Parts: sequence; C-alpha cells; structure tokens
Amino acid sequence: MEERVVRQSWDPERYARNARYVADLGAPVLELLAPKPGERILDLGCGDGALTEKLIQAGASVVGADASEEMVRAARARGIDARAVSAYELPFEREFDAVFSNAALHWMPDADRAISRVARALKPGGRFVAEMGGHGCCAAIIVAISAVLARRGIDARTLNPWYFPTVDDYRGRLERAGFEVDYIALIPRPTPLPAGIEGFLETFAGNFFRDLDAEDRARAKAEVAELLKPALCDGAGRWTADYIRLRFAAHLAG
Repeated sequence: MEERVVRQSWDPERYARNARYVADLGAPVLELLAPKPGERILDLGCGDGALTEKLIQAGASVVGADASEEMVRAARARGIDARAVSAYELPFEREFDAVFSNAALHWMPDADRAISRVARALKPGGRFVAEMGGHGCCAAIIVAISAVLARRGIDARTLNPWYFPTVDDYRGRLERAGFEVDYIALIPRPTPLPAGIEGFLETFAGNFFRDLDAEDRARAKAEVAELLKPALCDGAGRWTADYIRLRFAAHLAG
C-alpha cells in the first residue's frame, strides 16, 4: 500500500470537547464484542479510555494501546492499564481472548501489518471485533478539502490520513491473516457534529492542512466549510458528518 506520512496530533482536552461522540456512539460495536467477565481484552486505539472503561465495567481484564502518548496519559488518568504503542509494533503474543477497536483502524493505512499484529496478540480462536470508517465515509468532506487544496496546487490524495476500505477489501485482508469473518457490513451513520465542521477539521483533518501557514490554514478551512454548508449544515446551523462505518467480527481460524 502507498506510504503516506501522517502527522496527526491528539490533544485529549480538544478531543473530549469536539469528539466525545466517537465513544458515545460505540455501543453497537461493544454489543457485537459482548465482553465476558474474566476475559482478557486489548483495546486497540483506546484514545483517552472513555470506551475502555465500559469493557472494564463488563468485568473484563483490559489493556489499552494507543500510538498517542498524550491520549495514553489521559487513559491512565482514568486508572486504565494503557500502553503507548503503535498497532504496527504490538508486542503481545497469544495473550488476549479478544482485540477490540473503535474508530482507530482507519488511521492505519498499512492494514495488513496492523491485522497481522492483532492476530499475533490473540489466543487461538480469539476474536477481533471493530468498527472503523468504511468506503464512502466523509466523502463530501474529502471532496471539499480536495477542491480547496487544489486551488493552492496541492494534491489532497497525498495528505489524506484516512483508510476507508470496502467490505471485500477488509474481508480479504482478515482472511489472509488467518481470520474467519463472522460478520462484516458497511453502515451509513450520519453523525451530528456538536462543534460544527470547524471542530471536525481541527480535530481530525489537520494532516490535510499541515503545509499551509497559520493564516492560509484558517482561510482554507473556512472555504471548506462554505463548500460543505449546503450538503451538511441544516437551516438551524447544525452540522452532520457523512459517516459510513465498517463494522466486523472475526475469529482466528483453527
């Protein structure tokens, strides 16, 4: 897969202010996981641990993993056993009954490498249950960003930090890594943005604008908002992102 350099920074306070809905909307994938008391579970891309706490409340023994040291500190402040480690470098071997992930795998464009590390971390027969952005997620947002950057001679494809796969794409990757797929589906989920499109761009889309100076960055984001207003903002000024989720449950074969 094409190598892309992602310089995404995570500020726990900004994330909690602009994106708490990410954890709040995690109930369906938690239900798909159905954690059992006593199970050992790895929460991959645990962020600040808001959803990890629900796994612990279900009685599971949980380890959180996240590439952001800032987010790991926030998770540890909740009393969570969180490790600052990339999915590509997970050190675990046959340790977990399940690996769980919510809204993190689409930040990992080298999907095969991440999946192979997950498989290595699981016990035989272990489960991999996750939700991530799927094909078509944020399509309008990406088109608007691409148009605004094109005006500046920048190809947004080289800066896109997200990997939004189709069902067939991700199913194939899971199966090649030794998983049997029990369930996988694309699920449209228009998602209200409490901090508006400005909060979304600030929190999640920084990589697109990284090469612009501060003044032009603010101007470019305002242009993106203006392009998106007819599609994603209602008459009362409420913004809704065009999210499509890929949700799946798989287990290690054999």
